[in-house]
Amino acid sequence: MAIPLLGSALAVGATLPAHATTWSDTGLSATTVTADTFGGAGLGAADGSGPTAAEIVLSGTGVTWSLQGPPRAGVTVSGTTISYSGTGTGPGPIVVDATDSARNAEALQIPVTLAAGSIQTSGLVVTDSLSTLAEASTAGTVTFSATSSASNNITYAESSLPSGLVSGNPTLTYVGGTAAPGTYSNVKVTATDSDGAVLNGTFSLTVDVNNVTIGTAGDEVNPFGNGFDVYQQHQDPGTIIAGWPATQADPATHFQILAGTHAGAVKFEYAPNGKGTGLCVSDPRGGWASDPLPDGLILAWCNTGPFQQFVAQSNGNLKNVATGLYVNPAGKGAQLRGGTAPTSWGGSVYSWTEYNNLPA
Repeated sequence: MAIPLLGSALAVGATLPAHATTWSDTGLSATTVTADTFGGAGLGAADGSGPTAAEIVLSGTGVTWSLQGPPRAGVTVSGTTISYSGTGTGPGPIVVDATDSARNAEALQIPVTLAAGSIQTSGLVVTDSLSTLAEASTAGTVTFSATSSASNNITYAESSLPSGLVSGNPTLTYVGGTAAPGTYSNVKVTATDSDGAVLNGTFSLTVDVNNVTIGTAGDEVNPFGNGFDVYQQHQDPGTIIAGWPATQADPATHFQILAGTHAGAVKFEYAPNGKGTGLCVSDPRGGWASDPLPDGLILAWCNTGPFQQFVAQSNGNLKNVATGLYVNPAGKGAQLRGGTAPTSWGGSVYSWTEYNNLPA
């Protein structure tokens, strides 16, 4: 059912809010990863002799040694010597990591036999290393991969990222990102497997964005010219948000865009004639008498909660932070609602249109 709206001209001298520029990231791409070369050599482990006959002696150059993970009780490594101070007996594999000066590492899997105050090797020592560190830039995201010689699970972390992006494992994504546009060199990726083998690499990262001018007056408008509309201009919590042609002449379609507290998110405050009301667009997931169906958009008193915050996706579709649902229209005049997928006909694609660019 179409919702009737009341219209009036923009009040002369209405004050528009001050604004500042921020960004909503829309895509990432990366150059080929340049992987480090492990700086150690000659890694090995063997039973000691003489004064170290009850210990294991590690060999290798250009590395420092450490035990991987929570060590077995009583097993320690000091310099190049593994010793055991416990009284328990029996077999038990251990893993030690050899780390070079650039924080790359290879791991030794050492089968051992324990006796009171003694630790000895009991089989083949296997070296675990990482190789083929690479990236794949797909659909605006960057996914990393590598190979563990021991077929272990690998985790990934990125550092030296531009402000506004957070590390991802294994995928670095623009979603929620607020980094400034540009190409950033010497970004680092670190691959680490479950034995503690580590391989670092560097790459250049390109960030694509939509400019968002926080604090400006305007409306979220889809390709069909329909924007957010406050039913009959009611300045009350619970008022339905409908889809309706956004114009300068209709105060029901006047909002201001505000920064959210979640990465990349924005809020929309109802601001007829350029004056904020303290009421923001929200998807509270039901519970309101004026909105008996779940996931309808309504006005609520502005706050910092995720139900009032929305993140633009790379294709222009708009998602609610709290629900993860897309803002979907159901025809001109109908209430906007959250959906698990955007509309197939493009109505869920929204962009911020400033007041001066709205039709008169």
